[in-house]
Amino acid sequence: MSPEVETVLVVDDDAAVRAALKFALEVDGFRVRVYDSAAALLADGGLPVRACLVIDYRMPDIDGLELVELLRARQVALPAILISGRVNNQLRHRAERLGVIRVLEKPLSDAALVESIHLAFAPAG
Repeated sequence: MSPEVETVLVVDDDAAVRAALKFALEVDGFRVRVYDSAAALLADGGLPVRACLVIDYRMPDIDGLELVELLRARQVALPAILISGRVNNQLRHRAERLGVIRVLEKPLSDAALVESIHLAFAPAG
């Protein structure tokens, strides 16, 4: 990991999931900001230029893929990881078309999530 602390933006409507992810990712050395909805993330005018998104797919206001679409329309091209309790090929294909780097199924493996986040921060090449 680079000397600069990398920021992960977690968007999940479940308070317990947000708290668990925040704790686990901070233990792994990441700076973590949490949001309880897609609307809360979209309302944040101070998103970091370098960050990784970890977005729940099923949320009541806007689903995770719709959030990625809205961010892309706003020229926010942060790498995104989608998490979901139910993953199928259709969801994976939709996510891939939007440039989501990984789709992970809940319950999450800490190792798989951290590996995906490191992939998101890896230099393109």
